Amino acid sequence: MLPSLQGFHPLLCILQRKKMKILRVKIDLKVEIEGVGHAVIERSLRAKNISISVKFPDQVRIAVPLDVSFEKAEQFAQTKASWIKKNIDKFSSQVNLSQHLDSIDTDYAKSYLVGRLKHLANKHGFSYNSVSVRSQKTRWGSCSFNNNISLNIKLICLPKDLSDYVILHELAHTKIKNHSPSFWSFLNQHVLDVKKKDKALKGYSCA
Repeated sequence: MLPSLQGFHPLLCILQRKKMKILRVKIDLKVEIEGVGHAVIERSLRAKNISISVKFPDQVRIAVPLDVSFEKAEQFAQTKASWIKKNIDKFSSQVNLSQHLDSIDTDYAKSYLVGRLKHLANKHGFSYNSVSVRSQKTRWGSCSFNNNISLNIKLICLPKDLSDYVILHELAHTKIKNHSPSFWSFLNQHVLDVKKKDKALKGYSCA
């Protein structure tokens, strides 16, 4: 016999109260940063310090811990106006590949990128578990703990040497799961001019 739902009501009530508490905590406020424009101050349950992030030219987010006032956060953001503007300008100068997404032949892109992954893995002695190719807004690629590799379909729009660099970067993560000095030293054994290619890659946006 199934247990009565009545026995679960206290638990449901507790969960509901916790949910309401979280909803009350997550408050945001739009402010004007001098010389920059609008920014959103957002109360964060995870933040330990005030942090500023620029995700797109028109998306500046200021995460605020529970024990810090919005007024103090805004004052802090005003002192970082030049840093915010610098990062906004960096985004503005990037080549945004999302505008080319509609013109990408999805089947061809997937086939090409999977083929390059297989070729480079064989050439450099890497192995991986599986591969997926999809549109992503924050990463060119990733490698999981189990060596499952994910590639951004927009790699097809990059110069060939840069798309190969991203693929080899992820293949290197099958051996080293972090970005320690050892990782970069290892990657240098498989890629020429790593620093130059990494800098060139920053000139493109997959957002």
